Amino acid sequence: MKSTKNLKITFILFLLAILFNSCGKLPGADARKYDPDPKKRVQKNLEEGRGFTLMGSMKEARGGVFEFASSNEMWRASLDIIDFMPLSSVNYSGGIIITDWYSTDQSSNESIKISIRFLTNEVRADALDIKVFNKKCLALTNCVISEKTGDLITKLKTKILRTAAIYEKQKKEKKKK
Repeated sequence: MKSTKNLKITFILFLLAILFNSCGKLPGADARKYDPDPKKRVQKNLEEGRGFTLMGSMKEARGGVFEFASSNEMWRASLDIIDFMPLSSVNYSGGIIITDWYSTDQSSNESIKISIRFLTNEVRADALDIKVFNKKCLALTNCVISEKTGDLITKLKTKILRTAAIYEKQKKEKKKK
């Protein structure tokens, strides 16, 4: 009974070994593409968020990939600027904020929706892609949605960049202390 069970387990392991061995070349396994020094490879993987360290976490109190949301000035500034609008979708890892339709009053037949996409973490003018959509309704079912261009997008981008610059300055001053 015991030998039959051991034989089955051995057979399954043998089949798995053959199956995985026959898969061919592993993706990303070309040694020419990677630095031969293991310490440099480990450091690169940690910088790219591909690994973790147990002892490194004791050296500095710092989160992993999730540190971005609270420390990214562009993200914080964007949320602060549009905080009066209801949010429909917020995806930090995807780098996008989408508001729900917003109108200043209930009787208005016009509302706007804002989409902010983050192209980089740095505080700079080309780091944001902002789109504003306008919805005009004649009746509840008869609405026309169009993308708005012009002044509002420029004002939003300028306000977010200025606020992010202030947050970045405060962060640098705090680190100096």
